[in-house]
Formats: sequence, C-alpha cells, structure tokens
Amino acid sequence: MGRVLARGLWATEVRGRRNVPRAGAAIIVANHTGFIDGPVLHGVVPRGSHFLIGDHMFRGALGRILAAAGQISVEGAGRDALARGRAVLLRGDVVGMFPEGTRGAGRADAVHGGAAWLALQSGAPVIPTTMVGTRHTGEPVSVWPRPRRHILVEFGEPVAIEPPADLKGRARQAWAQETVAQVLRDQVDATLATTDLELPVDDGGRSATKEATL
Repeated sequence: MGRVLARGLWATEVRGRRNVPRAGAAIIVANHTGFIDGPVLHGVVPRGSHFLIGDHMFRGALGRILAAAGQISVEGAGRDALARGRAVLLRGDVVGMFPEGTRGAGRADAVHGGAAWLALQSGAPVIPTTMVGTRHTGEPVSVWPRPRRHILVEFGEPVAIEPPADLKGRARQAWAQETVAQVLRDQVDATLATTDLELPVDDGGRSATKEATL
C-alpha cells in the first residue's frame, strides 16, 4: 500500500536509497509534518521495515493491515514497543521512527529519546531522513494531498551513535538523544538546501501522537 501511495498516487522522489544498508540492523529516523508521512516513508524504504505507530491506528481494517505487515503498536509509555523494536534490530532488521513525536513544522527542533535508546541498546546505526512536501503551509496535519503532488524523501548517511566512554546512565542517554536530534536537523537542512520544496511554516494544528512518549 505504501508503494502504491508513494509512487502511484503521489509523485515521490527518493534520494539516498543506497544509504539504507542492504542487510543488517538500521534505525530510520525522519522528520514529521503530516498524516501521510508514515505510509509514504514505509513505501519507499528499500527493505522491509517495522515502524513504531500509535495504537490508535491499529483499529478496523487498517489496524489489521498494519499488524499483518509487522508494524509495532505504541501503547502507554511505549516500553513494550521499544522492547519489540529492539528485538527487530537484534535480529538484523529495520526499525522506523518519527522521533519528534508530533506532526508539525518538521524541523526536528525537539526530539524524544526512543530512537537514541534503541541505538544504544542495539548498536544499530541511525539513518536520518528528510520528508518534505507531504504537507504545505496552511494545510492541517491530517491533510490527504491531491494526486501527483511532488514529495521528496532523502535518506542520509548512516550515523553510529557512540557516546564517550566516561558517560554513564542518564548522561549517556542524554548525549545520544541530542546526537540523534542534531543529525536529523543537519539532514533536514541539507535536503532543504537542494530542493525548491519547503517545509510548512506553521504547525498545521499540531497533533500529538503516541510516539511523543518514546
């Protein structure tokens, strides 16, 4: 479904596909502006991937599709989802996350710690990923764009999250969290410098999701 939406309904340009390893664990972290970010990104990742998704999406027919596709439901504080994500990584597969935790302007000004925790626990590299064009200024975060809208997804180079050896406990986690945030911000800036597409300058009626707890 993601491939059909990304390639058939919308005109999605994909850059940096080779930055996603052909084998082995990886954590894809992307900025988040609108409702369609998840299906579009899942549809263009060149390997099978398991995204952490709010449990409110696991209802009805869509919920059955997500579960059958191996997506991970985020419930409560998200501890079970993180444990499941860690298991995916330890077996050498791909986990996807939107670490901003909300749909908004997509500039990664604030990033939660779940992706950093997974990187520390698994040793998997983080692949910072920019999505732009899924929502325009003035559109709500729930917008379903018109057919053939130009969307750009750019996968950055994998980054190993390796804290200094003297950092322990919360300091180690905090360092990793800020590192993930910075590499995502850098990737967003790098992508925007090479395209006429722009991120929205409003928050679109900013919508908190379950990822905000991670």
